[in-house]
Amino acid sequence: MRLIGADGENVGVVDTRDAMRKAQDVGLDLVEISPNAKPPVCRIMDYGKYKYELDKKKKEQKKKQSVVKVKEVKFHANVEEHDYQTKLKHMREFLEEGNRVKCTLWFRGRENAHNEIGFRLYERVLVDVEDIAHAEQKAKLAGKNLSMLVAPGKKKK
Repeated sequence: MRLIGADGENVGVVDTRDAMRKAQDVGLDLVEISPNAKPPVCRIMDYGKYKYELDKKKKEQKKKQSVVKVKEVKFHANVEEHDYQTKLKHMREFLEEGNRVKCTLWFRGRENAHNEIGFRLYERVLVDVEDIAHAEQKAKLAGKNLSMLVAPGKKKK
């Protein structure tokens, strides 16, 4: 196996028993770094310290990563202006926080015969939030349900 010493220098190709003996002499562990290489590469290091540093790096990366949630705003086909403005305000807040927003609209009874009202409503929503968001998934009808997914950020051209 190819051996790398405790201070990072390349010792060379040595026998496994010799590598184990050298690691024990220094009071450290022999860790296989690249098992698929020809010959396999091993390093003399403190394995506990190595695992601790890896865990520390993982936690640091997890801290920096942001979780994107999908919030939902429900509309009705005959939504009044004040309700529309309130829902739009909530939608803008969600988008500014970096969340995606799923807009759903349920058609009830005879409203299902006039689903173009829902499509017009969603076009209006997109125009009202176009400065901070874009439609990730266009409005689509599935039975009595019309849904659309809006993501933060302007649409890339």
